[in-house]
Amino acid sequence: MKGLLARHRTARLGGAAVIGILSLQGAAAQEVVDNAIGVTTLQRLVVGAGVEKVAIDTPQSVTVVEQQDIDEKQPATVGEMLKGVPGVNTSGSDRVFGQTFNIRGIGAPESAGEEGRIIVTVDGATKFYEQYRMGGFFSDPELYRRVEVLRGPASSTLYGSGALGGVVRFETKDASDFIADGQTGALRLKGGYNSNRDGWLGSVIYAQRWDENAEFLLAGNYRRADSYVDGNGDEVQSSDFNAWSGLAKGTFKVGDEGTLRMSYQHWDSDASDQDYAQVGTSGFFGTVDRHVIDKTAVVSYENPVSDNDWLDFKVSASFSDTTVKQRDASNPCSMSALFCDADYGYRTWQLNVENTSEWRGANWENFLTYGWQTAYQIRTAEATNMMGESIGYGFHPEGEDFKTGIFVQNEFVWNDRLTLIPGVRLDWHRLSPGDMLEGAKDVDDVAFSPKIAAHYKLNDNFAVFGSIAHTERFPTLDEVFSNDFDPPAEPNYSLNLEKEKSNNFELGFAVSGYDVLQQGDGLQLKITGFYNDIRNLIERQRNQYPQYVNVGRAKIYGAEVELAYDADYVFAEAGYSYVVGKNKDADTYLTSVAPHELSLTIGGKLPQHDLRFGWRARFVAAPQDDCRRSDSPVVCTGDSSQGSTRYAESFDVHDVFLTWKPDDGRFAGWEAEFGIDNIFDRQYKEFLHNDPAKGRTFKVSLAKQFGW
Repeated sequence: MKGLLARHRTARLGGAAVIGILSLQGAAAQEVVDNAIGVTTLQRLVVGAGVEKVAIDTPQSVTVVEQQDIDEKQPATVGEMLKGVPGVNTSGSDRVFGQTFNIRGIGAPESAGEEGRIIVTVDGATKFYEQYRMGGFFSDPELYRRVEVLRGPASSTLYGSGALGGVVRFETKDASDFIADGQTGALRLKGGYNSNRDGWLGSVIYAQRWDENAEFLLAGNYRRADSYVDGNGDEVQSSDFNAWSGLAKGTFKVGDEGTLRMSYQHWDSDASDQDYAQVGTSGFFGTVDRHVIDKTAVVSYENPVSDNDWLDFKVSASFSDTTVKQRDASNPCSMSALFCDADYGYRTWQLNVENTSEWRGANWENFLTYGWQTAYQIRTAEATNMMGESIGYGFHPEGEDFKTGIFVQNEFVWNDRLTLIPGVRLDWHRLSPGDMLEGAKDVDDVAFSPKIAAHYKLNDNFAVFGSIAHTERFPTLDEVFSNDFDPPAEPNYSLNLEKEKSNNFELGFAVSGYDVLQQGDGLQLKITGFYNDIRNLIERQRNQYPQYVNVGRAKIYGAEVELAYDADYVFAEAGYSYVVGKNKDADTYLTSVAPHELSLTIGGKLPQHDLRFGWRARFVAAPQDDCRRSDSPVVCTGDSSQGSTRYAESFDVHDVFLTWKPDDGRFAGWEAEFGIDNIFDRQYKEFLHNDPAKGRTFKVSLAKQFGW
């Protein structure tokens, strides 16, 4: 028979080179559980394909952002949810249409291929969007209960080839998050306001449990804001928005152990006279009316089959549809096809199947996870010229992207101390051009992504770990079939592009301490060093053909430090990232690598008053390359993707927050959050953004939940 703990060990840490055993097994850890103190951020469970692991016991850098963190930050955009996570930044701008992700120096808004170097999922459905001067992910923070960030290429083995930066996993809310024990339903009403500028949020959640076999959730949100102002009081144009979003999700028990989940998510924002360039202010491109709709539907079934050690399976099917409609550009269509009325879109169908088989001996256990993933994506760009004729875009080619792959990962645990996990993935990929791409032909290739990781517990307090991972990123439709704004008479596609290849090495140690400063407290420290060697870098050539070429090699190396402490009345967190990236051939710095950063959170708890409060700070260094400082006499030429207008200076920014959440009494069911972001009204700019950040912002939200 499978025990519960054994099933938890079956594991795969999505994206990680995998996993050691749960750290809460030693005598000291058991005392912590008995004393029922709060867990630190490094003791949070990491979910991968339905299997949970503790973050500090993984041989990969993993950060879990929980509902509590989201509530305290009161984020208006998904990018604000991840501020302070070591090695993670957003790039582009703070506009809802202009954000993409950057992990360990991989990800920049001016490069068409960057979205493909980081895998983003919502409830397991892979999200991807790329458009000139636009962001890559459109959604609302109110839809999510947690976010996991898996850093490094080791994530490729289980999530798909090419995750050079890592994986960002969003998980939507469940009905069970709101229905209390002994009740069958809940209604939650929430309102929020922020002062920069005149931002409002309205949210309604209805959750119902019909019986022990079925529950359902309906959620609706509306959010709006005027254009914000920076620390100097200057307005950042076209940062205003209004958006509504919704989520419908059902969970059903099937048989004794099976679980069927179905969900549909919808995000919709219609904005007039918005800057065409959303990743940074640029008057040259003028304005446009833009309507963005993002849809995600997922159906999954899982069954642990506890009486059969060979079966623990999950099947999921998903559909993702992101569309952008652009009309009435201020620049004439005759100036450039860029300003003609157009509809852009990505539609993706995906199927994932996996199973875990297990067996064990006297002092060892073994878990073999294997599966198959396939995805079919259609990229569209339908434009109409001044004559009413349909035209194609050389800079945004239409086409189809088909991927299918198999993976195997084995986890061997000896004596509850040593964990060894090898894994391998094999993918086949085909790109097919759209009908308007004359002379283009199908391109296909195969990618191989192996890894091996080890985690060893020296005792209940100390552990060491390491991993070696290789991944290969296929070129995208944009890179292979693009012909720039004015294609030559004879199209010259990049049909012979080689896939990018990455070799990543990681080594680190973890420390867990209990009863450190007082009875029942907990302290965790995790340090990870990494070196990523990337070959066959794909870069864009402006005004040259072919548009994209393989140019050389790069290295990205550094370290990440995570520290967490929790006691009855005090908590603290710290994260530090030191990342250096260089073009090995030209011996120049990569301009997609953010400066070194230290984030701190120090707070207190007053359980008798249901209060939690704290101070957050980020200390960000100046860029590594002098040419990227605003006061430098050296002129920057931009990164490999060209078009970068970024400059930066060192800065520090400080926030405070207060949360009131009564568990019982006459105010039970109420929840209030208050915060001030950038309390000193500091003028600063994130290095990977092309516009200044928000100035001082007061935030407040109030929620009331009713149950029956």
